[in-house]
Amino acid sequence: MGRYLPLAVVVCAAIIGWYLLGDHLGFESLRANRELLIAFRDAHMAWAVLLFMLGYVAVVAFSLPGGTLATLTGGFLFGLFPGALMNVTAATIGAVIIFSVVRAGLGARLAARIDAGDGRVKRISDQIRANEVPVLLGMRLLPVLPFFVANVIPAFLGVALARYAWTTFVGIFPGGVVYTWVGAGLGEVFDRGETPDLGVIFEPQIIGPILALAALALMPMVWRLARRA
Repeated sequence: MGRYLPLAVVVCAAIIGWYLLGDHLGFESLRANRELLIAFRDAHMAWAVLLFMLGYVAVVAFSLPGGTLATLTGGFLFGLFPGALMNVTAATIGAVIIFSVVRAGLGARLAARIDAGDGRVKRISDQIRANEVPVLLGMRLLPVLPFFVANVIPAFLGVALARYAWTTFVGIFPGGVVYTWVGAGLGEVFDRGETPDLGVIFEPQIIGPILALAALALMPMVWRLARRA
């Protein structure tokens, strides 16, 4: 039962977090606390960085609402750089935590069951494992799967922790930079009384290069499948 305890804690924290914070972690909260956050950052930069990073890690690790807001806040408070690096690093650490918790609680046993079988699920699993890096990078680069889903699927397939960590960092970096960039311009948005355009990532000049990177990451897998056909 001990191995299920961390997973139970994460699930309970996620439920409580969504219930208590769901209506409070939004763009308007950032607008309302703008001056307070800037004043704290200017007076206590080291603490601001530490608390921001810990908060972002908690949001991802416990699957709390406010992931996009956290990324915007990183850009708003710390600029494009180091804001983007802080955002991506914190998101990766949080993703590693939830991955490790799920793998310890359920993933290892499920992976063993898949390996012991001989059906369609095992064949799909074997294909993914044979192309782990392209698949992991593709999941991160393509804005299709929710971040939480992309965090837990590899845990069910027995992906190595180190490989999961670096592909997460690299894969989320382009999108992280885009949203940090939006956050860095929030001051002007606030001054105009407007709301930031979070759909900017789907603009052709933004999504095009990201899709190209995803296609490049998936190319080795496509090449292997083509050779087997």
